[in-house]
Amino acid sequence: MTALVFPTMGRYEEWADCVAEFLDEHPAGSLLPELDGPVDAGPEAYAASVRQSELFRDESTVLPGSRLHSDLLWIVDGDAIVGFLRFTYTLNDFLRGVGGHIGYSVRPSRRREGHASRALGLALARARARGIDRVLVTCDETNVGSARTIESQGGQLEDVRHGKRRYWIDLPPVAVGG
Repeated sequence: MTALVFPTMGRYEEWADCVAEFLDEHPAGSLLPELDGPVDAGPEAYAASVRQSELFRDESTVLPGSRLHSDLLWIVDGDAIVGFLRFTYTLNDFLRGVGGHIGYSVRPSRRREGHASRALGLALARARARGIDRVLVTCDETNVGSARTIESQGGQLEDVRHGKRRYWIDLPPVAVGG
């Protein structure tokens, strides 16, 4: 069953195995730095990713530069880390243009199993719980699988900018009472 969990120390081997599958593709939502080459799956990058996850979700912390508070989550299936998801609570100009509230990546060997759709649905529930009523999710213009994932969760295409398809998903308010 697909779930979203906060990164924790003690799962380095699983994490490194997942990251290694991305080869030259940068895993969206991972908080790993963008590199000109293979993704760094070393112990230092792992520890930094876990620390950043804690820092970015602590809304009392002043973040560096134009960074925004967000949840960095692992997409898991049972005990296996199958991908990454980042849910940013607010949008700045960059995210409004090409990034969106939610970014996700599923490791290549676990794609086409429904993890991305289920993870996106879980992230939308997190957004709804925070009182967000409209979420922006983007994908590369050529990424048909991700476009279908977003559309399956109610995404309505607004436009294409800088090679990114921009979808808005309206979230109904959380029902109060029972």
